[in-house]
Amino acid sequence: MNQTNSPVQQQEAAAKAETKSASKASGKSRTLWSDAFKRLKKNKLAVIGICWIVFVVLVALTADLWAQQWLGSPTASDSTTMATTSLLAPCAEHPFGTDSLGRDILVRVIYGARVSLSVGILATAISTAIGLVMGALAGFYGGIWDTIIMRAAIFLAFPYVLFVVSLIAVIGRSLTNVFVAIGILGWPSIARVFRSAILTVKENDYVDAARAMGASDVRIIARHIFPNSVASIVVYATMNIG
Repeated sequence: MNQTNSPVQQQEAAAKAETKSASKASGKSRTLWSDAFKRLKKNKLAVIGICWIVFVVLVALTADLWAQQWLGSPTASDSTTMATTSLLAPCAEHPFGTDSLGRDILVRVIYGARVSLSVGILATAISTAIGLVMGALAGFYGGIWDTIIMRAAIFLAFPYVLFVVSLIAVIGRSLTNVFVAIGILGWPSIARVFRSAILTVKENDYVDAARAMGASDVRIIARHIFPNSVASIVVYATMNIG
């Protein structure tokens, strides 16, 4: 049997039609990401910070093309000139000076930035991925999932650096194992942050509306909860990279 639409449904349909017509008239549809990007462009300090980060990353990635030709090797030292080139003060030839073996400090900082960025970004990516999944299970479903996952936060009771060193001693010394060790031990804190954000957001009306329309749990988390709680995760993950 055909049922007539209620006044509320008719108003919603009219509102959707107006939104679509406005979107077609402007040629672009507004999304959360586009709104966030517009706000980002208006924040001059944020733009300056992004430009500086991009500059540091480019310098570290392209160091092989120019750094050693201009500043010398970051590891090799010349014993014949060590007495005259060691511990020099900053100058035009060596902007950061030299170390006790006569090596340029700036070129060592540039090559060291590669390792720091690799460890920071990859380890944070691993811990964030694990933390988002665990936090989503604990915050959205609760119950036994919440109990088990939050008890796993016992990792936070151990000295972080000592635990990482101990884990690397067991699984072996390599840069890859450093990524894995830091990533595995860093997820509980991100899971707790995401869990708290989900507990705040999941009670909103639009989540109930999506559930009433038959949306799956994965879709509700990915399309409705995550975009509205991602700010705290971005801030926390960015701090972890540093």
